[in-house]
Amino acid sequence: MKLKTVGIKNIRYPVKVREKSGGLQDTVASIMLQVNLPRDYRETCVSTFLAVLNKYQEEMSVSIFSKLLQEIKDQLQANSAHLEMTFPYFLEKKAPVTKTPGLMEYTCRFTGGIGEGEDFILSVWVPSTTLCPCSKEISQYGAHNQRAEINLNIKSKSFIWVEDLISLVESGVSCEVYSILKRPDEKFVTEQAYNNPMFVEDVVRKVAELVHARPDIYWFSVGVESFESIHKHSAYAFVDSSCLIEDAPYNDDQQKS
Repeated sequence: MKLKTVGIKNIRYPVKVREKSGGLQDTVASIMLQVNLPRDYRETCVSTFLAVLNKYQEEMSVSIFSKLLQEIKDQLQANSAHLEMTFPYFLEKKAPVTKTPGLMEYTCRFTGGIGEGEDFILSVWVPSTTLCPCSKEISQYGAHNQRAEINLNIKSKSFIWVEDLISLVESGVSCEVYSILKRPDEKFVTEQAYNNPMFVEDVVRKVAELVHARPDIYWFSVGVESFESIHKHSAYAFVDSSCLIEDAPYNDDQQKS
């Protein structure tokens, strides 16, 4: 029986990721690495996986991905190779009023393939605040708010920094989340969210519009989960770039075809 893929999964490995500022950030990634081997291949592939990972762990980037995957593919005589690398990425973020610095953690993922299904996907998970518009409308004072998480996945024509993708997402929410807030900052974020109420549907549409406006991104998907503060369940919304095509108006030539 020919197997579809073989590989390793959930191996934690120290890597260095290049920052927009020019430095390298040390982090620990959870890695899944798989190959589609020839039917008659009998030798173990784990040692090859680990040896190649060790070779490239000093700087893991988009450009390195293709080299790493090609090397694994060649060494194992595989038809294709696929790699997923999920890791925490830390950015210094200053509080909105007092400018107190603090480290914010974001989850990021590099997904790449070579051979069958060759492509590269950059993913980020960004925490945010949402405030319920209907709660604000029906209440004499106050409105319930909650923390939400936005997952953005993109395919792009050119290199995009993780930092820029996070900033793009954070510009489409009721209010950003910060690691450190003092009293003036708490007042600001509370009022910021109250003045910018959004359902998860609003957030997913807004982020999609911001991504769609970038000509260097040719595919994307956005998912938003709101961890509801007054419900047992979460609220969720999802959209991808195909939805924008479906919603686009047709001209006469398109209708004829």
